Formats: sequence, C-alpha cells, structure tokens
Amino acid sequence: MPDTTISSPTTAPATGAHAALWGRALRVFAWLSFLAQTIIIGTGGAVRLTGSGLGCSEWPLCTPESLVPIYADQGIHGIIEFGNRVMTGVVGVIALAVLLLVLSRTAGRRSVFSALWFALSGIAAAVVVFIFALLLDVPATPFAMGALLIAVIAAMVRSIRLTPDRRDLVVLAWIVLLGVVAQALVGGITVLTGLNPFIVGFHYVSSLLLVCVTAAFLVRLYAAPGPRVSAVPKWFAILSHVTGLALAVTIVFGVLTTGSGPHSGDADVLRHGFDATVLAHVHSWPGYILAALVAALTVAAWVLRLEPRRWLLVLVLAILVQVGVGVWQAREGLPPLLVGIHMVLASLSAAAYTVVVLHLKKPVASEA
Repeated sequence: MPDTTISSPTTAPATGAHAALWGRALRVFAWLSFLAQTIIIGTGGAVRLTGSGLGCSEWPLCTPESLVPIYADQGIHGIIEFGNRVMTGVVGVIALAVLLLVLSRTAGRRSVFSALWFALSGIAAAVVVFIFALLLDVPATPFAMGALLIAVIAAMVRSIRLTPDRRDLVVLAWIVLLGVVAQALVGGITVLTGLNPFIVGFHYVSSLLLVCVTAAFLVRLYAAPGPRVSAVPKWFAILSHVTGLALAVTIVFGVLTTGSGPHSGDADVLRHGFDATVLAHVHSWPGYILAALVAALTVAAWVLRLEPRRWLLVLVLAILVQVGVGVWQAREGLPPLLVGIHMVLASLSAAAYTVVVLHLKKPVASEA
C-alpha cells in the first residue's frame, strides 16, 4: 500500500523525518482502532455468553457504591462485565487519538484546539446536566451522556467545516468517536433495561458497524486523495450492493437467532419469544444466498481482472469459515465459544465487504 498522503494547509507542513513519524503514528493508531473495535465485540460476546450481562448491576458504576466489582457474589461475572467496560474506555482513547492526529495533519492546530475546546465544554455540560438531573430525581447518567453526545455532534460539524482537505478521513474519524460515545450510552441503557434482547442486538450491530467504519478509514488512509471513478462495470457494482443487502439480512437474522437462543446474558433474562430453531434455518437461507453471490462476484472479478478481486478472496475465506463455524455450532448445541467466534467473524466479514465496496472505485490519478 502507498504511504499516507495528507497535507496540513493551515500550518507549516511537516517535512522529512517528522512527517514520516506523524504518518507512521496515524497508521499505527488507525490499525489499533480497527483491532480494538473487533476485540470489543469479542469481550461483549463474552459478557453475554458467560451470563455476565448483569455482573455489574449499575451503570456507569458497577455497584451502587463502587466503580469496580466489590461484592463476593459478583465473582467472575462482575470481572467480565467490568472488563468489557474498561475495553470501551480503551476504544474511546484510541478513537480520540486517531481523530486528533487526523485533524492535526489535515486542518492544523486550530481544528485540534477547537475539538478539544468542544470536548471540555461537553464534559462541563454533562456535569451540569448530571447535577440538575439528580436534583430533579431522574436518572442522571443517561441525560449527562446525552449532553456529551450532543457536544460531540456539534464539534464534529464544526470540525468538518474547518477542514479544507481530506474530509473523508475527518468524517470517518469523527463517526468512530461519536459511535463510541453513543455505544457507551446504549450499553448503559442495556443494563438499566435488564438486558432487553432488542437493545442487546442493536448494541452488537452498532459495534459491527464501527468495525466497518474503522476498516473504511484504513482503506481511505492508504488511498490516494482526490476524485474517484468507477473501477468496475455497472452490473458488477449493482450485484455488489445486492450482496451487501444479503449480508445485512443474514446478520440481522443472526442477531435475532442469538437473541432467541440460550445465551441471554443472564439466567433470569427473558428472550424475545421467537423460535430459535426456526430462526436458525431462516438465518441460513440468506447466508447461502450471500455465499453464492460472493462466489459469482469473485469469479467475475478474476476473469475480468477487476480492482476488488483480491479483497473478494478475503471475503470468500471469511464467509467460508463463518458458514463452517455456523454449521458446527448448530450441530453442537450452540457452545458459547463457537457462538462468540461466530459473532466476531460476522464483524470481520462485514469489514471485508466494506473494503470490497471501497475498491469499486479508484482515484482518477490511477486511471490508465
């Protein structure tokens, strides 16, 4: 892959070793962001599959008196749930680092300071809202998180307006940070609603989408900037998007199937009433359609020597492994480890598909 090409128009551009260091740091943190978003799906799955969803009974505290597990009866469940919350903080710090590096390289110090000012203002607003909510005797933390989320959105809008170059990277970096804040709020709602299966499913899908966004950031980070043109025939692009629809349907039915199965996140949590056996079969139908569509795209791409052909091979491999694990877990009665692997593979399959779609176009400069 080519080196990252990002200019800094509002400050003197870095040159030589300094520029290489900044570019290397951005690439490292971008990869860490992708890995962290994938890992947190695994830790979130561990919470659910070990019955640790209510290992911490409160949010954002773990118990009414403590941020960390302190009760003996919480045991390993409290540790697993709290570990996932810690991972959320790690994901957030990495997302913030990526954002600040991108802003510094694309829009200069003014944009960085503006983002930090909005961050401090958002924290201050969250504290004020939290205090008022306590005085009004209403749930304080969700309202405080909502205020922080609004501040992040305002900062994102202003930052994008101040960015004259590589807005694609800035937008993607902000989406990841915004998503992390939103996910923290959704995670809290999940606990406060007693692990409502629909909210749990939404929580997982949101995490999966963030994996896709971080994958998209990596693709655009290494790609040449500027206008892009189609790199494939129109019919191939249409079939690729149909494949994406099949992938989305497969994932949705997979979430519903898991939400109806034995892994609720806690022994006392009610499922949403669907027949898990029937849903498992329904989930497999779009999965097989997806596999057939990806196979057709891959053959066509290699025959026609199209741009996304190598990444289609990656997608084929991910789906083959995913199908194999899915069949295996169904025959073995849904053991937690296989279900967890299936969840992580779904996010990686979606990420691979995202990369394929981004290779449907190429920079004008590379057109030959």
